[in-house]
Amino acid sequence: MKDVKSLARALMELDDKLISCMRCGLCQAVCPVFGVTMWEADVTRGKIALLDNLAHNLIEDPEAVNEKLGRCLLCGSCQANCPSGVSIMEVFMKARWIVAGYLGLSPVKRLIFRSVLTRPRLFNLGLGLGRAFQGLVLRRDDNSQGAAACSPLLAKFLGDRRVSPLTVPLHAAGPLDTPAGASGLKVAFFPGCLGDKLYPAISRASLKALAHHGVGVYLPEGLVCCGIPALASGDREGAVRQMLINAEVLGRGGFSHLVTPCGSCTATIKEWWPKLAADLSPERREALAGLAAKAVDISAFLVDALKAPASAPPAPGAPTRKVTYHDPCHLKKSLGVDRQPRAVVRLNPAYNLVEMAEADRCCGCGGSFNLFHYDLSQRIAQRKRDNIVATGAETVVTGCPACMLQ
Repeated sequence: MKDVKSLARALMELDDKLISCMRCGLCQAVCPVFGVTMWEADVTRGKIALLDNLAHNLIEDPEAVNEKLGRCLLCGSCQANCPSGVSIMEVFMKARWIVAGYLGLSPVKRLIFRSVLTRPRLFNLGLGLGRAFQGLVLRRDDNSQGAAACSPLLAKFLGDRRVSPLTVPLHAAGPLDTPAGASGLKVAFFPGCLGDKLYPAISRASLKALAHHGVGVYLPEGLVCCGIPALASGDREGAVRQMLINAEVLGRGGFSHLVTPCGSCTATIKEWWPKLAADLSPERREALAGLAAKAVDISAFLVDALKAPASAPPAPGAPTRKVTYHDPCHLKKSLGVDRQPRAVVRLNPAYNLVEMAEADRCCGCGGSFNLFHYDLSQRIAQRKRDNIVATGAETVVTGCPACMLQ
């Protein structure tokens, strides 16, 4: 925080948000972290008790406060099931901003969020070098999709994690600016970091679907991260910088929708950009509110805006491939998008969609949660894995690259 007054103001704003919590404990049943640890401090009610006396706790042991707040996936399950309608996600985000402001952001996070992620050429250069030399540290250890690698040399840092080898990113094809076709619509496409660099096939498939339906696409150079990693780490300033860069780039094009293939990116643009713009000029607030209003998930756009049919025409013979669908937390719990992805799957007559148990339960990724709480993340993922296997499906479909990564 810049000064004591700003810290005090932030704490008072947080107190105003906490009043609505009845301490009913219904969040226990849906919290994936509590479901593994059974510790009261890990559930929303326990964290709110901590925040009730945040000023004292910060002075007494700020590192402990930071560690406890970090044991949260920010999945939104508690908020979606809160009978009092408490804005829990906003409470936890603001608490992280306060703690990061009090402790100071680590030099590594400051470098990543305010320098690397705000300079796309630098970020792309680094990943390009990584792609060129990844064979020196990665060893193919293919899973059923043939797309996994491990790194014995980096086992001290990565543990047993498998990663997808870096491939040619989406931005390598250059910018895109095509006119509206038969649909009469033109959209901006926001691939997100993972949709550009780690899973570009998702973005290419999305662009292919848009072209098939006669939708014009504005995909400019210079887009950066949506800001959710910085937000979740307590770096409000870094998130604002990234947001303003994106707003300037997107402001150069004319479009009716801002389409993304990532539920977390969509939720960040739609819900957090207007909140982050609260202290900006009226002109910037209006521009960011306009972008937020246009943000839409690719599946929701295909089904709702393009009026895709509810089901595919019958094909000869029975469906040949059994698939199941995992609801990404931000896509369903924040945006209410769950019907549309399933409708898209059903449009392929070769697919037999079978529902898994607890389809909307968090997979355990949570962005940096996976990095700092790997064992917890792995235990949460095991429950999801068991539910998937129980369906007998060959393929898991989801609308979030981070869930795919997990």
